[in-house]
Amino acid sequence: MSKLSYMFQRRKNKKSGETTEKEIFDKEGIPKDYDHKLEINLKSLHELFYQTSDYQNIDIKIGSRNGCVCYLGTTLNKNELNSQVLEPLRDAFKEAKEDDKDIDKIREAYFPAVAYEYAETLHQIVWQILNGFAVILVDEQIKALGLNIGGMEKRSIDEPSTQTIIRGPKDGFVEDIDTNIGLVRRRIKNPRLVFENFHVGSDSHTKLVIGYMKGIVNEDILDEVKQRVKKIKTSGVLDTGNIEEFIADDNFTFFPLIFNTERPDSISGNLLEGKIAIFLDGTPFVLIVPSVFTDFFQSAEDYYQPFFMTSFIRIIRYIAFMIALTFPSLYVAITTYHHELLPTPLLISVQGQREGVPFPAVIEILIMELTFEVLREAGVRMPRAVGQTLSIVGALVIGQAAVEAGLVSNVLVIVVSFSAIASFVSPIYNFSIAARLIRFILIFMAASLGLYGILISLIIMVIHLVSLRTFGVPYLTPVAPFKLKDQKDVFIRFPIWSDRNRPSYLVTDAPVKEEGASPPSPPDSSSRGENTK
Repeated sequence: MSKLSYMFQRRKNKKSGETTEKEIFDKEGIPKDYDHKLEINLKSLHELFYQTSDYQNIDIKIGSRNGCVCYLGTTLNKNELNSQVLEPLRDAFKEAKEDDKDIDKIREAYFPAVAYEYAETLHQIVWQILNGFAVILVDEQIKALGLNIGGMEKRSIDEPSTQTIIRGPKDGFVEDIDTNIGLVRRRIKNPRLVFENFHVGSDSHTKLVIGYMKGIVNEDILDEVKQRVKKIKTSGVLDTGNIEEFIADDNFTFFPLIFNTERPDSISGNLLEGKIAIFLDGTPFVLIVPSVFTDFFQSAEDYYQPFFMTSFIRIIRYIAFMIALTFPSLYVAITTYHHELLPTPLLISVQGQREGVPFPAVIEILIMELTFEVLREAGVRMPRAVGQTLSIVGALVIGQAAVEAGLVSNVLVIVVSFSAIASFVSPIYNFSIAARLIRFILIFMAASLGLYGILISLIIMVIHLVSLRTFGVPYLTPVAPFKLKDQKDVFIRFPIWSDRNRPSYLVTDAPVKEEGASPPSPPDSSSRGENTK
């Protein structure tokens, strides 16, 4: 029994996660049986798709037998349909022999190089049509032939827009799930890399894929992920953010419990560590589970730059998080209750700037914080060319005007601006949201109880973080509980050759990455002498 068994009850169902067409379409009331009579099958399809404008069927003949090609025009490439399907079928009308009654022979003769799937039930035919196949039905045949000729146009692979780096790969995920899986396959050429299919959403039937490294991943955690995905009950999902709310251990927290990224290299690195990736068709963001608190301070570029520089930048991220969290509330507490903490010259300067300001410090800072939040949101929602200008010019103009009007002090503008900039240091956007929200709580506590209120709030926050779990793993691990062997990639990064083990909190089946990893070193003097001789 795994060491994680005390955290959650292990599921005994080891059944594959593949979702069948029967499970999906039984709920829709779609007939299952496939009839050998072509007209009966076409009638069933027409009753199902009769109001669908993009459903099309083209009558064909193979020898003397009638047939039909059924497809949705909006889900496949029509040029490929003509060249790969319709033109060979014209030859089939002329060349087919009367004794070629097996659809297998038709496929071998006219579609030898086209990806295909057979459909032996009406459920499978409908599923293939919805997934962009051109389905060939032939009279007196016991099965249909679905040809995968390529889908509609999709966005090309481009640099990620939310997690940019200076050094490292520049490709990012797109909205097509097969392309995304291919980007990971390009990096991990290993047959143990497994992808299992699911479908979520009773109406949308959206494809979801769970990826993991077999022989490395913890089977208990993998079973837990599969069970949570199977329990998702909703009409439709449009992004992995919807999935995140269904499978997270606790939704009543400001902190994200599941890591998301649109970087294939980040997903590949986490898979090799023994974590699990969740892909969803239609979105470029992929989830990684389980994710702990320290994961949100790490960037893919940390492993492409020298480890001294990476360690320095990572410490800066932790400091920036604390500044974004506490700086405004410290200003309120000190200027309201604890003047003695400031040196006398600085105190005189701060109070002199606040001379004439009509509001107390808490109202003053709330005005500026809300103003910055409005500007930030407006900059995100506006067109890109206008949004950046609005954020910069709006902040400068409003900040300067507020100071000149005597509504706020110069020091306050510096405090709010610096804490806003510090919140952008986080590599993961939704983690910076937690600091922005908790900042307002700390401001109110500082206005009520001063530094004691801030300290009480931080203690409660730490207690809350310690209580969180992510798929049975403590959220603050490897800090609490403290694991010495995992400290090589937390606050600072050791050289890659020295980090030989996978995170111990994952309890992977292969805890050691590489035996005998060692740093490069020049040859000793004796070997150099031998070479010169």
